[in-house]
Amino acid sequence: MAEPVVSRDEWLVARRALLASEKSLTAQRDEVSRQRRELPRVRMDKPYRFEGPRGEESLADLFGGRSQLLVYHFMFGPGWEAGCPSCSFLCDHVDGALPHLAARDVGFVAVSRAPLAQIQAFQQRMGWRFKWVSSHGSDFNHDFHVSSTAQEQADGRMQYNYGEIEFAGEELPGVSAFCRDASGAVFHTYSSYTRGLDLLIGAYNWLDLAPKGRDEEGLSFTMAWVRHHDRYADEPVASCCGGHHG
Repeated sequence: MAEPVVSRDEWLVARRALLASEKSLTAQRDEVSRQRRELPRVRMDKPYRFEGPRGEESLADLFGGRSQLLVYHFMFGPGWEAGCPSCSFLCDHVDGALPHLAARDVGFVAVSRAPLAQIQAFQQRMGWRFKWVSSHGSDFNHDFHVSSTAQEQADGRMQYNYGEIEFAGEELPGVSAFCRDASGAVFHTYSSYTRGLDLLIGAYNWLDLAPKGRDEEGLSFTMAWVRHHDRYADEPVASCCGGHHG
């Protein structure tokens, strides 16, 4: 059903009412961000090893000399033909942010369980420059509950997003934050999953400003429309302006 057409003066009344809600949301987000910064920290003593372009690296090595590190848990398992389209959608937004993160003493790395050769082939296809390492053979993904264990698959239940859920797949997405002190000790400060990752997808924030928003109602799942950025022409989705999605 189309929204009503009104005069400019009537529109301004409605817009100012919405502005009050937007300002309230901004204030709430600032408060949540403050609470996030004040979370306690967990020392990372387990000797995780990763394989990257420079060979084997520790978690501390991934900081690249910075005191803060953001890790994106990218859904890409051993033997997969390609990385997850939804994770790819999110990571399409990373490269442009890298110099700005570095200016604030923050490093970034994507981590997947796929072997490095598999990662590098897909990264070249996508044209991404951010650092991406393999945790293959490590407990890292399992310990952060973004890769299911054989027992979880057998049980049909798994730990994810701070609770137990029905088995939802071999790999799931997430983001984790770490810091390093002057002695070199590494601490886990934060992790987020599911809708907590929306914040990282700039295209979603743009779509939220558009008249039809994300236009995902009626899809089999919210991100069913998303393709690898080099596949939209090959696998077209319903037009955003052409009626309802089926």
